[in-house]
Amino acid sequence: MQFPYGLSDFGTLRQEGYWYLDRTDRLPMLEQTGRQLVFLRPRRFGKSLLLSMLEHYYDLNRAAQFESLFGNLAIGRAPTPLHNQFFVLKWDFSRVAAHGDIGDIEAALHRHLNGRLRDLTRRYRDRLPEPVELHPEDALSSWDALLSVVSQTPHKLYLLIDEYDNFANEVLMAPRAGSQDRYQTLLQGEGLFKTVFKAVKAAAGGLGLDRVFITGVSPVVLSDMTSGYNVAKDIYLDADFNDLCGFTEPEVAAVLNHLEREARGAVESTSTRSDWSADKALETMRTFYNGYRFSEDAEISLYNPTLSLYFFEALAHEGHYPRRMLDENLAIDRNKLVYIAALPQGEALLIEALRGDDRILVPELVQRFGVADVLAAVKDQSFMASLLYFFGILTLAGETVLAKLILRIPNLVARGLYVECLRERWLPAPEIRDLARQASETLYLQGDLEPLCALIEERYFSVLSNRDYRWSNELLVKFAFLTLLFDDRLYMAVSELETGRGYADLALILRPDRRRFQALDLLLEFKYLSLKELGLSGAQVREQSRSALAKLPAVAAKLDEAEAQARDYGGLLIKRHGLSDLRTFAVVALGVERLVWRAS
Repeated sequence: MQFPYGLSDFGTLRQEGYWYLDRTDRLPMLEQTGRQLVFLRPRRFGKSLLLSMLEHYYDLNRAAQFESLFGNLAIGRAPTPLHNQFFVLKWDFSRVAAHGDIGDIEAALHRHLNGRLRDLTRRYRDRLPEPVELHPEDALSSWDALLSVVSQTPHKLYLLIDEYDNFANEVLMAPRAGSQDRYQTLLQGEGLFKTVFKAVKAAAGGLGLDRVFITGVSPVVLSDMTSGYNVAKDIYLDADFNDLCGFTEPEVAAVLNHLEREARGAVESTSTRSDWSADKALETMRTFYNGYRFSEDAEISLYNPTLSLYFFEALAHEGHYPRRMLDENLAIDRNKLVYIAALPQGEALLIEALRGDDRILVPELVQRFGVADVLAAVKDQSFMASLLYFFGILTLAGETVLAKLILRIPNLVARGLYVECLRERWLPAPEIRDLARQASETLYLQGDLEPLCALIEERYFSVLSNRDYRWSNELLVKFAFLTLLFDDRLYMAVSELETGRGYADLALILRPDRRRFQALDLLLEFKYLSLKELGLSGAQVREQSRSALAKLPAVAAKLDEAEAQARDYGGLLIKRHGLSDLRTFAVVALGVERLVWRAS
């Protein structure tokens, strides 16, 4: 199997035999839903390939290719009357440079629009009754000229717009002096960007433009240009289109089963080894890549398609899982968390999300906010959480009894982004992170917690305890360990892992493809005792040895409690994952001064 990782051209994909997950059955529904549609999804979620499929389906010039492109797909067996009936024009705003002064940006926008219009006139020169006069410095005049010529034909125009909000995202993620002013100049009043969409709206009012399909990441720009373009229908929360982009678990399982059969055939013919199975691979992918829901009414969750293709390609070409489960092409999403973490109460929101017990609740998703709001206004939890939802770093997880929406981190890859963001905020010094890495590796290899506990006592508790919000006892110690031990190169590191009888605080289960290495499977249970409960001062606790502290009655009782929970949860994890040597630890924090632990 050839997987189209990084490939978004539908024609190339189909003509060169790449695997394609058929979503053409949705075309009739899209046509019936509306003539101007807006579809939002996180970065690298398959939007560009979707647009390319639409382009190939509706393009007048590709009628002769219909059978080869769509014949064995769902729409090929029952095409709609609109197939191959349009002049198709595509704008991609990610190709418009968002730097320089306002004149530079406007000139770049004019160049892009004119370039796409020039391309259209070349492709359809035999179908247009006369040349289209392009105005090099005025793309809107070129647009009017195109509509005038198109109106003389029996066909109409289908406009596809990719990454309509690219400039807003540039401003948001990398704010520079003057960025907001330039953005507002483009979007407000008679700004060029807003004027472009007013021209699109007008063209759809009988001037030759019949359909528009717009993709982007967030609704930020929609709010700012509402008066200029208020005719599109939002379909991104519609359950019917929940999986328009993204893979379902049965679809992922089918690919893995196919790859496993291919791998077995290769083993039989070449005497090579195959060290993975479809079942284990699915379990790993489910943990790292599954969990996205884009509609309150959707019943299924989705796998990130780019990450899934990244995983499939590694299996197909290298015969093993990718070494890192996070494709670095998606690592830029860390910047979005950095932005949120820097806001008042933003860091607290990230921590609440990482707790894993569905504490992120919003009355409804905020869908109308402009860049001015994003950059300057006071941000409440609904605002910040909604933004993270559109970025794909939180996802819908159900509703409360009072109809509030529950948002949670979708999977372990996204969770890793949160951990990395907080770790860099809390331990900014590289030399301290190096010490933490060495201490963590001592635990991974030898099951020895001493170096890590010493580092947390000496360097980390003081950082965390000085944050500008209240920790809840055990949460502080758990986050200290989580942020230091998270390593997706080796582990499925899960905080609050559900075991059936409760939640294990922190389980580090080796990835199935890493079992040939020496790292240990680990389970840690945390408890907390305040100094008041101990009846000791901070100085008294610091003066005593760890072994002496462990013998104090209150500490021993907490260790016994944590150890019993670790033993109980550990038995379930051993059975679930087929573990042979799970190391369990009971850890008790004495205020924010000392840590006492017991291995079992």
